[in-house]
Formats: sequence, C-alpha cells, structure tokens
Amino acid sequence: MKPILFGLAAIAIVLSSCKKEVDGNDSIIRPGTYTGTFQRQVAGAGTISNLTVTFSTAGWTGESQYAKYPALCHGSYKLNSSHQITFENACAWTAEFDWTLILSGDYKIVVDNNYVEFSKDYAGAFKDIYKLVRQ
Repeated sequence: MKPILFGLAAIAIVLSSCKKEVDGNDSIIRPGTYTGTFQRQVAGAGTISNLTVTFSTAGWTGESQYAKYPALCHGSYKLNSSHQITFENACAWTAEFDWTLILSGDYKIVVDNNYVEFSKDYAGAFKDIYKLVRQ
C-alpha cells in the first residue's frame, strides 16, 4: 500500500510543477489599456518616458510622452512562449532617428496579474525596458 501512495504522491508533485507554454496569441496579456514607462538603460541609467499601450486580440497600439522614444504606433504581436513576445510594428518610419527604438522584434516578457514587463538586451551595449500596468 505504501508504494502505491508514494507513487501517486510523486505523480501529483510532477504534474503540479508543470507550466503551460503559451502558443500563438493564447494571451497571457489581458486585452486592455496599459500605462507605464519605457527606459533605454545604458550603464544602468537613461531617460524615462511615460507611455500608453493598448493590447487587443488583434494587435496593439501605443503612444509615448516623447516622439520616437520609444517609437510606438500600432502593429501585431505574438507570444512565442511564456517568456518571449515578438512585436511587429506596422508603421512607416522616417530615417532621422535610431530605429532600434522602434517597438519591433523579440522581447523577454514577464506578466504578473495586471503588470507586464518586456525587455530587450542589445548584446550588453544597452537594454530597453517597458514596465506597464493594466488600467
């Protein structure tokens, strides 16, 4: 009897520790309007910009306190896993600014209830960090 109980307990522990991977837009981001900040950190410091991003099942739209810092507009997103999100920015941009400021490409993502943080590290040279709270 003890081996059966031990086996069942072990199975229960293994199953309870499994995490669901997110596929496609099986959104861990709840649709709605999020407000927060963006910072490009260079040596741990950088200008902070207030921003608003609205997520829907169809995509995202955003605006920033400073023009093109970061460069937001609208586009689509895909959650590749529970730790990575890919943004596509559908806007046309002019050439007079740093295009790495465009919200586009792969970002590490952390979601905790209404808090969303996504970041991108540029080979240690600098890091972009978005910190948002659902309103």
